[in-house]
Amino acid sequence: MATRELPLFPLSTVLFPAGPLPLRIFEPRYVDLVRRCMKTDTGFGVVLLVEGREAGAGAAMATAAIGTEARIVDFDQLEDGLLGLSCIGQEKIRVLSTWTQADGLHLAEIEDIPAEPAVPVPIDCVQLRAVLERVWPELGVTYRYVPSRFGDAGWLANRLAELAPLEASVRQSLLEIDDPVARLRVLAPLIQVRDD
Repeated sequence: MATRELPLFPLSTVLFPAGPLPLRIFEPRYVDLVRRCMKTDTGFGVVLLVEGREAGAGAAMATAAIGTEARIVDFDQLEDGLLGLSCIGQEKIRVLSTWTQADGLHLAEIEDIPAEPAVPVPIDCVQLRAVLERVWPELGVTYRYVPSRFGDAGWLANRLAELAPLEASVRQSLLEIDDPVARLRVLAPLIQVRDD
């Protein structure tokens, strides 16, 4: 399978395909990353930081092997003067090796994981679709760039995994499930369904 180089943004969160990622950028290495992505119309890899800190160039760190490529869809200057980004998850990636530039920017050799096919929500999970449809109008600006596809099992599972109060390690294990229906069924017992 073909590989390519991608800048990495290690975070204490998990980004799912088609999911939103708001970022506040303040470190010079990430300002440079943004400049590079905007100039070349490319993305960057978001991987869960399993050891180490988000900030702190040169510090020892370890990341999950599976992440998601992110694309910048909007940006603005925040009230505190920092750069605010709105990003959207693209497809999953597998990190094969990593290294750090002199400026502290993390890079990786990655391979793309093929996009999941759209699969209908199975009958035993339709209540999960109803839950998300109920809360969707309340999600606000964070989800403004995320088109709704409630009938797609993978899309539904990804949105529920983002929104449910789950540990990052649980989200990561959900991201790593290749079968969208299986991911939805693993999530089902973790979602509280109310009949009101």
